[in-house]
This record gives sequence, structure tokens and C-alpha cells, in this order.
Amino acid sequence: MVTPDPEHALLTQLLAGCRANDRASQRQLYLRHYAYAFSICLRYLHDRDASQEAVNDGFIKVFQELPRFDQQRFPDLAGSLRGWLRRIMVRTAIDHFRARNRHAFQVDLEAVPPPRDAASTPLDTLSFEELLRLIAQLPPAYRTVFNLFVIDGYTHEEIADQLGISVGASKSNLFKARAHLKLLLKHQQHHAYAGYVR
Repeated sequence: MVTPDPEHALLTQLLAGCRANDRASQRQLYLRHYAYAFSICLRYLHDRDASQEAVNDGFIKVFQELPRFDQQRFPDLAGSLRGWLRRIMVRTAIDHFRARNRHAFQVDLEAVPPPRDAASTPLDTLSFEELLRLIAQLPPAYRTVFNLFVIDGYTHEEIADQLGISVGASKSNLFKARAHLKLLLKHQQHHAYAGYVR
């Protein structure tokens, strides 16, 4: 006999309450996932107040779109809910970013370097926390494209669509983000920079 998973049962109950617009269930779901949602928005917006606003807007979308979340399809309800919530928070953070940085993606396409292969770089030797600290120091356009491509796994075509830019601009911003990260590693005399000068 299979023992019921208490986390699965609690989430099922919370989601049912949220679908019925029960405020207590919505509050509990919000509190359980707030830190995760905030960390996602902060990566894109780099401002606590703007991230808080994006999280709140994101949860409004979560509650509105919840009837379309088919929890019966997924054996790992907690993991699939986090993945679904993550996609909503990324989209919401990008919407806020675009509203605040309308001209951040203007780029001289003549200056776009040719694409390089996706071979590993010294950035791959950084811990996730070290990488996030470095990413936070990037200019907004570079940070956004780097987050979408490297951290969240979007393609350049998807990034171009989400940000309203060309694929070439997305590739250029990623290239420049990596170059900027290399300079940051050099200035901080980080051990990973040694990989670039071998």
C-alpha cells in the first residue's frame, strides 16, 4: 500500500482553494512560494521594490491562470508547480523590465560579433552564487539576456520574441554580457579569470 504524500495532499488542497478564490488558500500559496518568486524577479530587475511589484503582479497571473494548470498530468506536483510558477515570474519580470528600460536593447548591429560555439568557458567553474553576484553587476540589457539564455534556458528566438528585439541583438547582448563578466573576473582577480589567459 502506497503511503500518501502529505506535501502533495496539502498542495492539492491549496490549489483547490485558490481555484475557488479562497483568500486564505491564496495567501498560503503566496507565502510558501514568495521567496522563490522574489529571487527570480530580482535576477531580472535588480531592484527590491520593482521585484516586489513584479512578484505581486506575477501571483495575480498565477491565480488567474491556475484553472489551466493541469496538476493531474504531473506525478511531482511540487516540482511542476514551481516550474510553472517560474515561467510566469520570468515573463512578468521581463514585462516590468521592458516597461522600465525601453531603450536598453538598442544595439549597433554592425558591431555584432560572429557567433562562437557553445564550448565551456571559465564561467562554468564558478559556483551558482558567485555567478549570480557577477550577473547582478551587468548592465540591464546584458543581464536580462544572459539570465534568459544561460540561467533559464531560453533560445535566442524565444528571447527576441519576449523582449521585442532581433535574434542578432539577443546574440550581441549575450556576447557582450560574457565579455563584461570576463572583465569583472579580471578586475576582481578571480581564480576563474586564469582560464581565459591560458
